[in-house]
Amino acid sequence: MSTYTIMIDTGADLPQEYIDAHNIVTIPIPFHLDGVQHNSGGWQEITDQEFYDALGNGSVAGTALINPETFIQVFTDYAARGEALLVITLSSGLSGTYQNAIAALSEVKKEHPDCCISVVDSKNAAGGAGLIAVLAVRKRSEGLSLEETAEWLDEKKDYCLSLFTVDDLMFLHRGGRLSKVSAIAGSIIGIKPLLNVAPDGTLKLKDKVRGRKAALKTLSTQMKRSLNDVTDLDTVVISHSNCFEDAQALATLIKSSLNVKEFFIVMMGPVIGAHVGPGCVALFFEANMPRPEYEAKYYSK
Repeated sequence: MSTYTIMIDTGADLPQEYIDAHNIVTIPIPFHLDGVQHNSGGWQEITDQEFYDALGNGSVAGTALINPETFIQVFTDYAARGEALLVITLSSGLSGTYQNAIAALSEVKKEHPDCCISVVDSKNAAGGAGLIAVLAVRKRSEGLSLEETAEWLDEKKDYCLSLFTVDDLMFLHRGGRLSKVSAIAGSIIGIKPLLNVAPDGTLKLKDKVRGRKAALKTLSTQMKRSLNDVTDLDTVVISHSNCFEDAQALATLIKSSLNVKEFFIVMMGPVIGAHVGPGCVALFFEANMPRPEYEAKYYSK
């Protein structure tokens, strides 16, 4: 088995038990709640449930960036020890985390030109970035080198679809992830917006349906049509922002027609939760067509 550490930032969602079991380390993206800064898993830590309870009581949340200096320190430590590191970041279309990691790596290579560190832009978020990490774990266990895994992920990530619905698009607008026009268009009472992470890694409003049950069913339907009649899947991740029952309902819909070897249902951390608000259900999986093809086929209008 190849030996290297896989690192994700806290914009990715995976169960802690999986992280612990597969030599994955996390680097925290700072977030703030009512003006107080926190690091997921770091100082002044609050639980995900406490975070969503605060949002429900009117607290205001946002996120910051992992600065290049933090990455430089981490990368230097690995380089000095001669240890290999594969870093998977939140989408560059949603955050400057990837760009800061690349800038930091460039600086570290000036003193450690032979360091074995690679940075992969997941072009995804939440469970989607988590899914990329699961694929990396799989390739590492198959014996692929760090460089081979990074190259494979850069191609494979185009097949990792992200489909989700939210209760309130204004969270995305306030966080700068969605235009005001799109937010207003998707916020009609009783209408549930459906979004995805586009091939460029940005968020796009794609459709609107009436009612939560219809929204969850549509997520399942969109998933199945992207599989081209394939019914066996290795891994599916469902992330939710404090709406576990809805996530379970979506999982039940999927399991009624597909065979899934590995199924994760995980609460979104504060980094993504700050931007989607409570009530988001997001679905992540490997499609049988790349995202550009899926976009062209189903969203050409």
